Amino acid sequence: MSTPTAPSVTLRSLLALAAPVVLARATQAVVGFSDAYMVAPLGDDALTATTGGAINSFSAVILPMGTVFIIQSFVAQLVGKGRAAEARRFAWYGLALALAAGVIGLAVLPLISPVLGWFPHEARVHDQMTDYMQIRLTSVAAIVGTEALGNWFGGFGNTKMQMRAGLLTMVANIFLNWLLIEGHAGAPAMGVAGAALASSIASWLGLAYLFVEFRRWPRDGAAPMVWSWRELGRVLRFGLPSGFNWFLEFGAFALFLNVAVAKLGTVAFGALNVIMQVNSVAFMPAFGVATAGAILAGQSIGAGAHGAVGRILRLTLSVTAVWMGAIGLLYLAIPETVMGLFAQDDAKQGISAGQLVAVGAPMLAISSAWQVFDAVAITVSETLRAAGDTAWTLWARVALAWLVFVPTSFAVVYLADGGTTAIMLCLVGYLAALAGAMAWRFRSGRWRDIDLTGREPELV
Repeated sequence: MSTPTAPSVTLRSLLALAAPVVLARATQAVVGFSDAYMVAPLGDDALTATTGGAINSFSAVILPMGTVFIIQSFVAQLVGKGRAAEARRFAWYGLALALAAGVIGLAVLPLISPVLGWFPHEARVHDQMTDYMQIRLTSVAAIVGTEALGNWFGGFGNTKMQMRAGLLTMVANIFLNWLLIEGHAGAPAMGVAGAALASSIASWLGLAYLFVEFRRWPRDGAAPMVWSWRELGRVLRFGLPSGFNWFLEFGAFALFLNVAVAKLGTVAFGALNVIMQVNSVAFMPAFGVATAGAILAGQSIGAGAHGAVGRILRLTLSVTAVWMGAIGLLYLAIPETVMGLFAQDDAKQGISAGQLVAVGAPMLAISSAWQVFDAVAITVSETLRAAGDTAWTLWARVALAWLVFVPTSFAVVYLADGGTTAIMLCLVGYLAALAGAMAWRFRSGRWRDIDLTGREPELV
């Protein structure tokens, strides 16, 4: 065991650590962006099915993904404590959780069409969204496994591995989209199903790269792999609340999207789906910076330097808030231009490109109001996750998402007959409340009392 050492934290060191994470998260956004952009020429039905299917698929996989984020917290704190040699087996725990998630994903494939049938989608959208999700969910194990290994490397401060995997996934996805959506180089024109297949294959390639690099990672001083159910239980104890944080929030949003927004019609539904994909371009880099801040916070906590965490958080938040604030100003200044990238005429439904822009541009402009709130919420919640404070953040999200946001949005649409402006304001209000709740929790200092890795050497 080496001496506990807190990391040196400056703006330069934060950005150096964050840059590969930002690029990795940006590549995830580009995968969804390219699916939507390359499917858009097929019409609004295909665009709605692809963007809606992507969001619904992400909602389905976010629980195990969010759970394995905790791998980074364990590894970072062990590194800070000078016990990095003990961290290797946490990668295997993450991969085991990915395998279990993949098996469950395959088991639920027959349920996708009946479940989508509960929502008011038109028949063409329902059928194409079913195809997309049934293909995309064959890669659940790959998506979760990539997150597990990427977070494992990240806990050591090596964020380049996940970046490389993300770049590989992105390039493969774009090429395969070109090959399979409209049919090029002799490949079949699969449309929406082709976009899903491209994303799935690309996800498996990303995992394959990280697994090879993990097996090649130096093992100097590493203890032999000994499976411990007690230790895995500790991972689940702190990881599941983190996973449910994401799952229940995205579940609330999926319900909001498929019931409240879908009632406003295909154009409104498609417009908000496009806005979510566009916003992911802003969110994912901010999430990457927040993740880098969480790595530094976790290493500082492991070294016993709890006093440095507040400074790390303030530094991280200054970067994420400036980035997302600038993106918000862009949405406010040229919403028609951004929405116009996705607008296509759809003769089958009599919907023009101008309709999607006309409905979506004001919605995108309103979304500028939540950008800084989103930056605060994600930055503070990532820091709390690094400390192991996952249970409180779970209940805060449950209360705000399911007891406030969902009922309010349903009342606005079904009782008050509100339109797209009203539902966008519901989203702004939710994110503002969430940001305030996370900030209050951090300022309370309760995260300082949480013992994530355990005090007994035999536990971790």
